[in-house]
Amino acid sequence: MRIALYPGTFDPVTLGHLDIIKRAAGVCDKLVIGVLRNSAKHPWFTVEERIDLIKKVTKDLDNVVVENFDGLTVDYCKKIGASVIVRGLRAITDFEYELQIAQINHRLNPDIDTIFFTTSVEYSYVSSSIAKEVASYNGDISGLVPKEIIEDLYSKHKSRI
Repeated sequence: MRIALYPGTFDPVTLGHLDIIKRAAGVCDKLVIGVLRNSAKHPWFTVEERIDLIKKVTKDLDNVVVENFDGLTVDYCKKIGASVIVRGLRAITDFEYELQIAQINHRLNPDIDTIFFTTSVEYSYVSSSIAKEVASYNGDISGLVPKEIIEDLYSKHKSRI
């Protein structure tokens, strides 16, 4: 069984993330979405809330599971039996950073490879940060996040004020 890990903060999951999730789920037997506890970021949603949001939008994908982790990605890959890390690329600026991460991960564990998915053109400008910024001004986020979580994002913003 080919297991892949798609790690990220997913605060919140966007249509760009969902695009990568669906495409990656199509090329592996099991896709684990690993929600990171990243102390360097200041997420709107707790890890548990992010997991619930991702589960809400991936409920129809039978080979997708959502879990949280912290620590080194390659260590988590080993723990779950993943041999592939999935990463998405929106622009050339993402590539330089993601390449360095892929190379250090491969150095730390040569049995783990990284697969890059380029984002679909319609999501090339979408990021969690942009979705939160637009939501914070009550703007239309329907083209940024899955429809199932739009109200969650607006509600979270209101509770933060």
